[in-house]
Amino acid sequence: MSQTVQIFVKLVDEGVDVWRPVQAVRESEGIYRIVEQPYDRDTEIWEFNPGDIVVCEVIESSGGPILAATRPPPR
Repeated sequence: MSQTVQIFVKLVDEGVDVWRPVQAVRESEGIYRIVEQPYDRDTEIWEFNPGDIVVCEVIESSGGPILAATRPPPR
């Protein structure tokens, strides 16, 4: 099994940028798959869900640089 890493997923409908740390597996350079993990959809909405494959980039957040899920990969 592949090793998981921490990436960050933006929360939707928060009014300000809020990033949730989640576990993911690297699929290829800059491409990650968010692994299944606890997710309470009644308290927060993630921009990407467990099982989604995403492009990650290092972005600057209020707490410093983070590896953030920014978009789906090109098809």
